[in-house]
Amino acid sequence: MHRRLLLSAAMLPLLAACAELDPILVRNPANLPHPVVFFNEDSQVLDDAAKGTVREAADTARRFPDARVNVFGYAGPAGGAAFNRQLSDARAQHVASLLRQYGVASERIFVVPRGPVAFDMAPIESRRVEIRFAETPPRPPQ
Repeated sequence: MHRRLLLSAAMLPLLAACAELDPILVRNPANLPHPVVFFNEDSQVLDDAAKGTVREAADTARRFPDARVNVFGYAGPAGGAAFNRQLSDARAQHVASLLRQYGVASERIFVVPRGPVAFDMAPIESRRVEIRFAETPPRPPQ
């Protein structure tokens, strides 16, 4: 878990800097890597290392002011479907709140709770939130 988490946090500034040089990435933020943060079992609160990953994602989002920021929340299968739907939403909402704290405008953040995932995943893999950047739909002409 920690290796993946540290790799995500360490690589975001480098990847964002590369994106500034690559015109394809600049035009399409969906090509950016998506950071992932992991939660402890039955928890919706992140540790400091994971908060650092969210802060780096917010920095990347600010470099792409027109990009939409999708926040996908997941939970494991243990505990029942209703509980895990609520937990995946709470995790995604927590990350969205941190993104707002770190300067990402609310209207750019879209929370998508995904609920419980399959039993064949490692438990830590299911307790996660993914942050994915996407192009915003074009605005109608005014």
